[in-house]
Amino acid sequence: MKKQLNLRSMAAQAVEQVVEQGQSLGQVLPALQQNVSDKDKALLQELCFGVLRTLPQLNWLINKLMSRPMTGKQRTVHYLIMVGFYQLLHTRIPPHAALAETVEGAVVIKRPQLKGLINGVLRQFQRQQEALLEEFTRSDERFLHPAWLLKRLQKAYPAQWEAIIDANNARPPMWLRVNRHHHSRDEWLALLAEAGMEGFAHTDYPDAVRLASPAPVHALPGFDQGWVTVQDASAQGCMTFLEPQNGEHILDLCAAPGGKTTHILEVAPDAQVLAVDVDEQRLSRVYDNLKRLGMKAEVKQGDGRFPAQWCGEQQFDRILLDAPCSATGVIRRHPDIKWLRRDRDIAELAKLQAEILDAVWPHLKQGGTLVYATCSILPEENSQQVAAFLTRTADARLSATGTPDHPGQQNLPGMEDGDGFFYAKLIKQ
Repeated sequence: MKKQLNLRSMAAQAVEQVVEQGQSLGQVLPALQQNVSDKDKALLQELCFGVLRTLPQLNWLINKLMSRPMTGKQRTVHYLIMVGFYQLLHTRIPPHAALAETVEGAVVIKRPQLKGLINGVLRQFQRQQEALLEEFTRSDERFLHPAWLLKRLQKAYPAQWEAIIDANNARPPMWLRVNRHHHSRDEWLALLAEAGMEGFAHTDYPDAVRLASPAPVHALPGFDQGWVTVQDASAQGCMTFLEPQNGEHILDLCAAPGGKTTHILEVAPDAQVLAVDVDEQRLSRVYDNLKRLGMKAEVKQGDGRFPAQWCGEQQFDRILLDAPCSATGVIRRHPDIKWLRRDRDIAELAKLQAEILDAVWPHLKQGGTLVYATCSILPEENSQQVAAFLTRTADARLSATGTPDHPGQQNLPGMEDGDGFFYAKLIKQ
């Protein structure tokens, strides 16, 4: 029974590491999940993601119900109380169970003397819940976003910022990419229906399918055989702009975890693809994806700012640059982004993106295509970045979408659509 009770304290410790120490949930969670059953893994993930998604609300409640904040070694208890609030507010866990197991979490984190305090705060919340939630709807924290990001979204999208925030605060839809080597999308949708599940085809991206409700991957027809891959629709949109062809030399830069590398090879199986990423650990995911789909690509560790170090003088017919970015378009999938990013990061990221663009452009053949893509929705990293590049690069021409002043296509996160994503297609004259 102790492992089950342990989940609340594990979630509290994970959230504390993200918020207080700046570690990503992707770093923290897998290590914790190793010790729990599959059923408990899902609950632990739900608690961590949920608390980070609704953090301002839970913080606001603690400040209302406690006279002074928990500090020092008792800080984990602050996050444990948040886990308790989250269960009472946003899950179907019976309140008595949520309460008992959260209180018991104090024992696991060696704070048994605080069981009474945790119990008192959670019960007080239950008594005052209606009035508190009504008051919260009028507070600045109601949007569940940090103030700096809210300000940027309101400035960039005066008419759409509330819809963007609603999408960010929602659970993400599950999108799949059908491998056209095995089935057409319609054929695979028929197999999905036979398996008792429902899916919807994307109107613009030919391989994309949205599941009516998320499912474990191994329940999907042919997942282990490489018939289908989990990939957001907007990420799949890169191929619409890149249009890879057989026989071409194609560079996938900032390639990890390899979703776009394998998509290139599904569209153009006889292309020669070089996948490069600066993060050696994340490159292992590229190898895993290639192996599952039975594909071959050259994979190298390298920094996009210094291409000569990993490709010499080589030139490519097409380059996909999925640039390092703020990831503000994928907050619903990674709610920790809201608390890991800082306002000052945006200018630093824009500088890095410009350096990579300038460094890799000479490695594109004349007449070749470079697709600049990010999973950001901030203009500084997207349309403004590409407009500045076009101004300083005489042989670069914008193709496909937008104008030289507002180049590219910006997808915003949608409830039943893909994530926030930007694409600009550039041709070398």
